[in-house]
This record gives sequence, C-alpha cells and structure tokens, in this order.
Amino acid sequence: MFLAVRELAFARSRYFLMGGVVALIAILMVLLSGLSVGLVNDGVSGLKQLPVTSFAFQKDVSKDSAFSRSLVDPADAKTWRDVSGVEDAAPFGNTLVNAKTDRDVDIDLALFGVEPDSWLAPEARNGATLSGPDTVLLSSTAEEEGVRVGDTITIGQLGTTVTVGGFLEGQHTFGHVDIGYLALPTWQEIRAGVRPGEQVPDHVYDEVTAIAIRADSGADLTAAADSTGTTALTLDESFGASPGYTAETSTLQLIQGFLYAICALVVGAFFTVITIQRRQEIAVLRAMGASTRYLLRDTLMQSLILLVVSAGVGIGIGVATGAAIASTPMPFALELAPIATATLTLIVLGMIGATVAVLRITRVDPLTALGGNR
Repeated sequence: MFLAVRELAFARSRYFLMGGVVALIAILMVLLSGLSVGLVNDGVSGLKQLPVTSFAFQKDVSKDSAFSRSLVDPADAKTWRDVSGVEDAAPFGNTLVNAKTDRDVDIDLALFGVEPDSWLAPEARNGATLSGPDTVLLSSTAEEEGVRVGDTITIGQLGTTVTVGGFLEGQHTFGHVDIGYLALPTWQEIRAGVRPGEQVPDHVYDEVTAIAIRADSGADLTAAADSTGTTALTLDESFGASPGYTAETSTLQLIQGFLYAICALVVGAFFTVITIQRRQEIAVLRAMGASTRYLLRDTLMQSLILLVVSAGVGIGIGVATGAAIASTPMPFALELAPIATATLTLIVLGMIGATVAVLRITRVDPLTALGGNR
C-alpha cells in the first residue's frame, strides 16, 4: 500500500492521464444509463402504471407487435376471471392516433380503451374521472404540451371528438407518445374507423386488443391461454411489443457492453506497460525479499485506488451533466440503481483487466536486479 501511494504521487501525470480515460468512460456510462432509463420510461411507463400482471393476446400473435396486431373477444375476460389464481380480468384496447385540440395543439396519442367502472380505469390527478363515452383522461406530459382540461380533441381524419376530462398523475406514455384513457366502446369505434353518425357494425364491439389480467404470482396461465385461444404474456414480456422498445434497449445495452470491454482492455494495457517499465524495480524488491503476494497486492491496490477515484470523478461529472439534460425534452432520467450497477461493473472489469496485466510480476526474476540477465 505504501509503494502504491508513493508511485501514484511520483508519476502523477501518467496516472492522471489514465484516470482521465476511466473518468470519461464513467461519464459515458452515466449518460447511457440515464438515456436508457429515459427511453424505457418514454416507451412503456403507461404499461408500468397499469395494475396488471399479464396480458392475454391473440393466439400466436407476433410478440414484438402484439399491441398493434392482436384482436381478442372481450367476452374472454369472463373466462379468465374463472381461472384459478386470477384475481380479475378486463378487456383492454390500444391504438395510436393523431389528434388536434380546439386550440390548434397537435398531439399524438396512444388511446387505451377500458371499461369506466373496471379496476383498469385510472384516477385523475385533477378534473373529472373517466365517465361517459366522450371523456378522455390524458398523461400529465400532455398538459406540458399545452393541452388543458375542457379542451375538445378531434381524432385524426375521423372527426370523432372527445373532451379532456382531466390529467393523470405522473408520466403515462406508450411508444413515446402520451396516453389517453377512453371508455371502451368509444375506443372500439375509433379503432374500427367509424365516423360520427355512421352505423356501427356489430362486430366492432366484439374486438379488443387484449385481456388485462391481475393474477397471483404463482398462477399458471398457460393452460388458460390454450383453452381461450390466446397467448399470455407477463407485463414485463409485453414491454417488447411497445414500438421501438426492443431495438432501443438492445442497442444501448450493446454500447454499454462495449464500454465495459474497453475499460477492461484499456486498464489492462496500461498496467501491462507499467509493469514492463517497472521490471527492474520489481526485481530489486524481489531480491530484497518481497513476496509475490505482497507485490501483487500492492499493485492491485494501486489499480483499485485509480479506478475508484477516477470513476467517482466521472460519476460526479456525469450526474451533473445528466441533471442538466433531464430538464430538456430529451427522454432522460437518472436513477440510483442503474448508475450504481454500472459503476460497480466498471470497477470490477477494470480490476480484472489490471489483474491479468500484473500477473507478469510473478515471472520477474530477482536475478535481474543482480545483473543475472547479462
């Protein structure tokens, strides 16, 4: 430990350069972590807010586009309620639309169709609750875009109008657009493209996107899904059906993986060079009786100090930068758990790289210090 600290102080410019590289990697890790959390929240925060454990989609529907392609019979909800371990089940609708308010505010919406008196119906933060066929409850982020309680919203080219009854607490978004909760029959008409005043075909009310299920943790839904001709996905599995969710998260995870590998390789290469340069000094220490264990412990402690201090500086700068970014429209959110995990992984992989590099110490011959190599 004494030698490690002395060398850090003596060759501070060399270690400062290496520490700067580790700090930059730590900054990138924080920013990628915040971007990853922000994109996830922007993509599926509305699903996370639902009090459901699973969804029952159409049989054999593509799992990466279930919300846009699935159609099931709302009567299946009664069958699901009778399944052992299922507390409740209700029809659920989902579709994406373009809309405009009567004050010319353009807004994209993910319409969630629910029965107003069901357990799926949300509580409004302000304004009225979901009631009647012409009321919509919006995400609080829609209020930030200029939408107000009482505004009339016209849905796309259909001309269907609904009134903003209130706003929900917190972020409710799906596929990076704001969510609007509607009465299920109104949602069914909008999804089917029925214009105001037109005759509504009977089959329109026989189709919903999925059956929302609230079940015990140990409930086996596979058999029930087969009996109803549906495909059951847990809430977490259904995230993959959100537009762009899988592509975004897998891309960011790949980038993070490369950063981890880069950290291990850079730290390993640095300490390989340092070990080679210190060959004579290490040989002298070996000749004076220093054990291999002592030298390895001393060098690894030096690596740990460098990694912890540099990562700490990088995390601090990254958090400060992230706080500034979070105040912008960019989908960015800082959370302690992902940052702590990324920091710990960064240090561990850096130590692995350093360990592989400093194992060269075990092959240093003490005779080198006594001229035995001449």
